[in-house]
Amino acid sequence: MRRLGTAATALALAAAGLAATAGSANAASGPVGKAASAKACSTAWGSGAKSATDAYGKPLKNITTSRSACYDRMVFDIGGAGGKVGYHVGYVNEFHQDGSGERIPVKGGAILEIFVSAPSFDSATGKQTYAGKAGKSLPGVNLTGYKTFKDTKFGASFEGQTQVGLGTRAKLPFRVSQSGHELIVDVAHSW
Repeated sequence: MRRLGTAATALALAAAGLAATAGSANAASGPVGKAASAKACSTAWGSGAKSATDAYGKPLKNITTSRSACYDRMVFDIGGAGGKVGYHVGYVNEFHQDGSGERIPVKGGAILEIFVSAPSFDSATGKQTYAGKAGKSLPGVNLTGYKTFKDTKFGASFEGQTQVGLGTRAKLPFRVSQSGHELIVDVAHSW
């Protein structure tokens, strides 16, 4: 009789585990901010450097961030860009300002250095189009509550490109894509 009770308990625990697994699988298709199962979140992006040599040259207008169930996102708004935008994104041990080489501290377990082929000023007028200041956090970006993003620093706008340091929780997979005039960098929450 005792073995029968033990077997019944084991079956009940297994059923509860299956129910919990089904619940977490459904969470991946839920609204932003809900927990997603590890299976639903792709991490096949890798953490190696990614580049595109296209150089469109339109000025950077804004940088924003957002969160999703599987990744944190940084968006570079390059107003008027109709073609491909060049970039180089990769992890570095230390963040150094482009041009001067001055070290800029960035908080987090890893630092993702982002170069976008878009100056933060209008080359025709010299007027600043994005209000980033060297060594300072990105204006208007608040990372409170983010799972992966920990810090941002503006590096420089030098020789037609803008440089940003993004502090992340760890060296995690990331992807770079373009949608219209926006260059998008997504960093996964986990492997």
